[in-house]
Amino acid sequence: MKKSLIFSGAGGQGVVSAGVMTAKAAVDAGKYATFLPEYGPEQRGGSAKCTVVIDEDAIVSPLAKKCDILVTMNEQSFKKFAPQLKEGGVLLLNSNRVTSAVTREDVRVIAIPVDDIANEVGNPKAGNIVIIGALIGATGIVSEEEFLESLKKKFASKAPQIMEMNAVALKKGVELGKSL
Repeated sequence: MKKSLIFSGAGGQGVVSAGVMTAKAAVDAGKYATFLPEYGPEQRGGSAKCTVVIDEDAIVSPLAKKCDILVTMNEQSFKKFAPQLKEGGVLLLNSNRVTSAVTREDVRVIAIPVDDIANEVGNPKAGNIVIIGALIGATGIVSEEEFLESLKKKFASKAPQIMEMNAVALKKGVELGKSL
């Protein structure tokens, strides 16, 4: 079944990396996926967004008028992209940085204290992994094992403790996603 996702946040929050890793995990799992990044020239600190489309069948267009799943890491992105979420869609948000109340009653809201969890596992940069874990736990878009394999490939050249922290961040996110 075709799913369109928007990952959004500030440059430096790993939004584009989250989209790439999710698309790669889907491809590694035998699905089709497209990845379309959008970010301004300011990058770190500026607005960042990417669209990922995942399907069992070949994808005709990487564009979607409305997304099935919106992942948002900060307030500015939440305000900007929430209208692009379909009725009945899933909204995953970083509750440490999205402070506005969600007034839509036609979507499933999963609020995760992403920054707190990333700090708890000892890697403040792992917030994107935490929220991908929540995405996996809540939607099953790819399996935890499939994503973990993709993650191992991405961090193969890094110190082993970086991979260990990211694996813990992923697991905590998955557990929260399943429980919410």
